[in-house]
Amino acid sequence: MIEPGTLAMFFATSALLALSPGPDNLFVMTVSAQQGRNAGLLVTLGLCTGLLFHTAAVSCGVAALFAASAMAFNLLKYAGAAYLLYLAWLSLRAGVASGATSITERPAHAALYRRGILMNITNPKVSIFFLAFLPQFADPSRRYLPLQLIQLGGVFIISTILVFGIISVLAGTVGERFRRSAGAQKFFNRAAAGIFTALAVKLALAQR
Repeated sequence: MIEPGTLAMFFATSALLALSPGPDNLFVMTVSAQQGRNAGLLVTLGLCTGLLFHTAAVSCGVAALFAASAMAFNLLKYAGAAYLLYLAWLSLRAGVASGATSITERPAHAALYRRGILMNITNPKVSIFFLAFLPQFADPSRRYLPLQLIQLGGVFIISTILVFGIISVLAGTVGERFRRSAGAQKFFNRAAAGIFTALAVKLALAQR
């Protein structure tokens, strides 16, 4: 469908974008430092599942709706901001686990996975980014343009899993040394709440 050289260039570009500071990798880093590398990896899988939604949206033309409709864009972004504020509230009310290696009772694996999905699909800027980014590497002269976009979305997801997986392991390893301290646990809780609140404000103020 797409030439190997084009896919290689797209993969390298996607990896660099995943490394650049943004809401998703900051979210993964925070969760990993706060709850461990496995939590970060589960959130990463959730985020990348959300990317399937955005890939489908671009392939089907739904992403154009978010670019054209202020109401659709605002409804989705405010839902995302509200969810991030909810996560901030959970971090603030989290207790300190005495003698434990985690900040608080860890959410179930399914809950962490869902957090990643919700974090991603409630950010309409991802769909708009895909709408602008993926077609640059597709070839309209070739057949099955929607399938090309799906292929590119799959490569983007693979690069994101690799980069965010590394971030999860590194942040989780560093955080593990501090999670044994009650004072550090309180700090992580408050820092996470602050980061989630900042991300919520940034998303709420986002423009198309």
